[in-house]
Amino acid sequence: MGLTTGDAPPSGPVGLARKPLRDRIRCSPEIAHEPLGFRAEYSWGNTLPSPTMRHLGPGRYILGEAEFTRRTGRGFGAEVSVAHASTADQEDRSRMTSSDTPVSPRRPARAPGRTDGEVAAVISEIARVLKSREYEISVGMSALMAREIDHLDDDPRLVDMLNASVAGNVAAVIDILINDIPVERLQPAAAAVEYALRLAQRDVPSHSLVRAYHMGQNEMLRICYIELDRGALPASLALAVVERLTEIIYSYIDWITGYVFEAYEAEHRRWLDTPGSVRSSTVHYVLSAGDPDTSAFEQEAGYSLDREHLALILWREGHDQTSALDLLETRVRAVGPLLRTGGPAIVTAIDRRTVWAWLPFGRRVSVADATELRSNIDLSDGVRLTVGLPGYGLPGFRRSHLQARAAYFVATVPGAPDLSSTVGFADPGVAVTSLLATDLDATRAWVQEVLGDLAEDTAQAATLRRTLGTFYATGENHVQTAQTLTLHRNTVKYRIDKAIEVARTSAVPHDRLDVGLALQACLLLGGSVLRRASETSARPSG
Repeated sequence: MGLTTGDAPPSGPVGLARKPLRDRIRCSPEIAHEPLGFRAEYSWGNTLPSPTMRHLGPGRYILGEAEFTRRTGRGFGAEVSVAHASTADQEDRSRMTSSDTPVSPRRPARAPGRTDGEVAAVISEIARVLKSREYEISVGMSALMAREIDHLDDDPRLVDMLNASVAGNVAAVIDILINDIPVERLQPAAAAVEYALRLAQRDVPSHSLVRAYHMGQNEMLRICYIELDRGALPASLALAVVERLTEIIYSYIDWITGYVFEAYEAEHRRWLDTPGSVRSSTVHYVLSAGDPDTSAFEQEAGYSLDREHLALILWREGHDQTSALDLLETRVRAVGPLLRTGGPAIVTAIDRRTVWAWLPFGRRVSVADATELRSNIDLSDGVRLTVGLPGYGLPGFRRSHLQARAAYFVATVPGAPDLSSTVGFADPGVAVTSLLATDLDATRAWVQEVLGDLAEDTAQAATLRRTLGTFYATGENHVQTAQTLTLHRNTVKYRIDKAIEVARTSAVPHDRLDVGLALQACLLLGGSVLRRASETSARPSG
């Protein structure tokens, strides 16, 4: 089931139908037993699944048992062919009511009017079902966008903001449908606007943002149509509900897309004009180009690549969204003299709460891990830091940064435990865990397969995991494990035996290497890979 299309769309943030349809809509008594479904033909775009009226072929649709003749109306900014019943269902007609007036970025020029009482009741009932599934819908929609759209899953913190933006928009749409709220009275969700600003600061292409809203519109309509399909409504009422749902959700998406796109453009212009650190585009060029002009980079950035580099990422956590760039740059500049670097650091702002930096080293051997940094850099005020390994020349400049980003990914995975304020790529388990963190769904499944009930997110399981992990880290030495954990040797032995017994609840036995790696993933990634209590209670017994 879907919405078929043909020609290329016009320019603009949202492209729906603009050309008249000349098809005839009919239904045949011999197929009246088919479940209610829907498929409409527009002039361009992508296939949009929508199971509320069954499509039989070009110009032919089934809508219950009634035979339909064509009548042209106006629908969500387009001329659309609609139908009215010519049989006993004739009194149960539906009309398409909308405006083709252009929509402003701030407020729709003409928002949809109030909904007919019977149609409004059906839509409200559908929306109440969606309200009970709001979290599930938001999570699924966010995962779809992060998976299908480039640049949206590059950073766990950015994914977290995507989740908040989607949740705010889903909640707004559901409230509109339940209460028949006019779009012109809405205010945008703060999370949606902040997400657009953050994408602009990171130079993520604006089309990724717009495409996310188009995808969200399609997904919300698909979910609504599935719920409508379960209602077994009269054909003409179902068509009226489809029309009204499409009209309302389109109007909301058209308005919010214009709003956040305008905010994105303004922030992007402001960000490009911000003086101070090296432009992020300059750094991105030398990081990504196959054979960059290093002389031009060195001249523009005032930083020589022909030496050893140590890459850092600093960011400030907390709900306060004010800029932290001055604070972060000050912290980077202050650490150089303490570590006796070979010159000033290069610092570039990624967004208003995140910077990338490189420390240059000459004759002195640079720090090999995060230990020296922890003792020299001020990480108060919610500032956190990740660090790569030292590397020489352009390859080392790039490699150290990739390692710092890998450590950053581990440190910022949603649901992960609070790690040290400074996380180094060379810290135990960070390098391999950063690979596992790139596919959390697969890693979660694997961890739970390896550890069985030891992967439960409970205090008891956490104690057993910590004891067994320390036991492996000390070369399976009971005495050293007891000393490390400040426990009696017999207590350690009991816990290890218990942990091994619990881990054997997995379906397939795994060797020590697998168990040790799964334990390390639990230690660094925490709740993002553990089995929640609700999942444990839902598992079949026996």
